[in-house]
Amino acid sequence: MLSMLIFTIQDVMFGQLVIGPPGSGKTTYCAGMQQFLQEFGREVAVVNLDPANDMMKYKPDIDITDLITISDVMDTLKLGPNGGLVYCMEYLEQNMSWLEEELARVKGRYLLIDCPGQVELYTHNTAVHNIVQRLIKMDIRLVAVHLVDSHYCSDASKFISVLLTSLTTMLQMELPHVNVLSKCDLIQKYGKLAFNLDFYTEVLDLSYILDQFKEEEEHSRYKKLNAAIVDIVQDYSLVSFVPLFVEDKEIMLRVMKAVDKANGYVFGDLEERNLQEMLSCAAGAEFEYEKIQNIQEHFVDDSAGTSTENG
Repeated sequence: MLSMLIFTIQDVMFGQLVIGPPGSGKTTYCAGMQQFLQEFGREVAVVNLDPANDMMKYKPDIDITDLITISDVMDTLKLGPNGGLVYCMEYLEQNMSWLEEELARVKGRYLLIDCPGQVELYTHNTAVHNIVQRLIKMDIRLVAVHLVDSHYCSDASKFISVLLTSLTTMLQMELPHVNVLSKCDLIQKYGKLAFNLDFYTEVLDLSYILDQFKEEEEHSRYKKLNAAIVDIVQDYSLVSFVPLFVEDKEIMLRVMKAVDKANGYVFGDLEERNLQEMLSCAAGAEFEYEKIQNIQEHFVDDSAGTSTENG
């Protein structure tokens, strides 16, 4: 029976499109996930699509700077960093043959695609969306892994902004999507959490967070706007988060499972696991509340928040 559950995928490539604002930890995630997946026997190719990434913690198998660099664009066209990034991605869109040829060299490997952090590229500019659609036509099954710095949870207004950005990105990219709260070890860097961690990961009842705004005039002016944004996010019922700490293998395993479930990856033809590993992977399900509680115990001060059940 077990053999019936195992299959190989020969012609289809799988991968992650790693996106998120600058400083959210995309490059660190790609380096950590590459090492983690390789320990499972999964052959990985890392693709750097950020022409401004000059602090890579991995050796890319494909690098957009072989095609175009942001420094050349800024010098030649007299553009700023934001305009330069947009131009680079639009240039890649017009020269997809280069990327297709590069991907042919790593066919059969699992892709980690490190993308630029400019938010506009995923909210209203169409270049990245069009690039992704071309990749899908190449039978590459991608999942968008959207990293958000977890310390935004300590500020109600920033967290609402993050929720709206995440929702907009999900709708624009039109991909299976996993939102990730990165750097969970620093989640209280700028203040204690008002609620337990599960409130921020599950995004169940955001009406509580509106009560966190101070009743000062500068904040009350935006009370109706914040309430409207909260209603939009809740009406779609799409946004939730998976906590991440790259140095913790158990947490990385949970992220990997969420991503594999999102794009349908099970076992590739180059990935080998023994029977015990497979069974533990299949039977390793635990209640989501217990998962979050474990992370809360590690990284969140017990006195930081209150359960949403207590208001």
